[in-house]
Amino acid sequence: MKVLQCLIIVVSSMLLLVRPTVCSADSEKPADRPRGYSLNRADEDYGYLRTAGSTEFWDALKYIPLNDAGTWYLSLGGELRERFEYFNNPNWGKDPQDNGYFLQRYFLHGDLKVGSNLRFFSQFQSSLEDGRAGGPRPTDKDELDLHQAFLDIKLDLPGDAKLTLRSGRQEMAYGSQRIIAVREGPNVRQTFDGFRLMYRNSEIRIDGFATKPAQTKRHVFDDGPDNSKALWGAYAVAPFPLFTEGNIDLYYIGLYRSKAAFDQGAARETRHSVGTRFWRTATPLDYNFEAIYQWGSFGNGDIRAWTVASDTGYTLESYTLRPRIGLRADIASGDGDPSGKNLQTFNPLFPKGAYFSEAGLIGPANFIDLNPCLDLHLARNLTFIFDWDFFWRESTHDGLYNNAVVLVRSGKASDARYVGSMSQAQLYWDIDRHLSLVGIYGHFFAGSFLKESGPGKDMII
Repeated sequence: MKVLQCLIIVVSSMLLLVRPTVCSADSEKPADRPRGYSLNRADEDYGYLRTAGSTEFWDALKYIPLNDAGTWYLSLGGELRERFEYFNNPNWGKDPQDNGYFLQRYFLHGDLKVGSNLRFFSQFQSSLEDGRAGGPRPTDKDELDLHQAFLDIKLDLPGDAKLTLRSGRQEMAYGSQRIIAVREGPNVRQTFDGFRLMYRNSEIRIDGFATKPAQTKRHVFDDGPDNSKALWGAYAVAPFPLFTEGNIDLYYIGLYRSKAAFDQGAARETRHSVGTRFWRTATPLDYNFEAIYQWGSFGNGDIRAWTVASDTGYTLESYTLRPRIGLRADIASGDGDPSGKNLQTFNPLFPKGAYFSEAGLIGPANFIDLNPCLDLHLARNLTFIFDWDFFWRESTHDGLYNNAVVLVRSGKASDARYVGSMSQAQLYWDIDRHLSLVGIYGHFFAGSFLKESGPGKDMII
């Protein structure tokens, strides 16, 4: 049996020509240099280089002044990810055998700031696949397309508050990316076409948005808005003073799909979600608790669904390797009666692609999982993570879904609840600010449901 190999190489802030940076003699205290790059490159701001000056080779691309004051400037950047994946017994033996394949992803962006109140950001992407048996999956290939292109108009409010209107194609990610994410794991990331109104001050962040997801098509400049779907809502983040260094998220999100498919069948879906999240990232105790309730309509029936998720960890800072002992526990509702018109299956909307693992085998619908994990800091930039995830179906009348809420196995062929378990070892090496390597090995042990509902072989990932 072959062993998984998964290699990701990320090289950021590359490409284009170099121009020397002009430094101002302003007495303003320089901002600290960011330790790394943002997941969404549009979240980066290199205006600090106007006073801090250049200290790295790539700074010449990060801040290109366009006026004497340096308040108009252009920032350029790029990203390269090379990834090799191997699956033994893909889809637990149901899909064609695979000897491994390569995924490549390339980003190139430009960020134009015209003073402090006007901004235009654009980003191109090319995602390629080579060697996969059965051809590329929907999120594997997009030869060349406009990934992001938006205009920001910012208004300064009293105090330190700011209000920004963003219009155009944009990435969105909220909270721990359980329901709206950039979909980083798969080769092609998710973007949305529409409007976002963003309020920010030193403590509170509030967003309102009305969008359509961008389609992922395989050829050159053919990604348009998906008119069969719509996403809208509001999301707020604030400190939660009842808990030391705690925070709270509150949100409402609406979703429309002209044709949504579940184990029960396919119909028009209008779904409303309200949720809250309590979280803390400070050590030694970190936590992330989230609860969501959903209602709406599915064809002629009603939707009533829910989920509760948790991630709690404790870091032993005084010990060698600074181990973090963690436990994730989650549950999401499944449909109770496939012959009825009402639907109880939870819909995770647009979640992160690697929800439970980089393999993306199981999505957060109709499931229960318990996942102990251990993080070890082998060196300053080297982290080893081991976890073992156990999966059950919340409802034995509903099937098993992937991250895109696509049915993987119907629940009509088995009454078994236990799906299986997956052990996973991950090694993260941040070589420097610009280069990272990741290696992952996983073994999924098929449970009774997978064995009874079709091919149920163990998977090496």
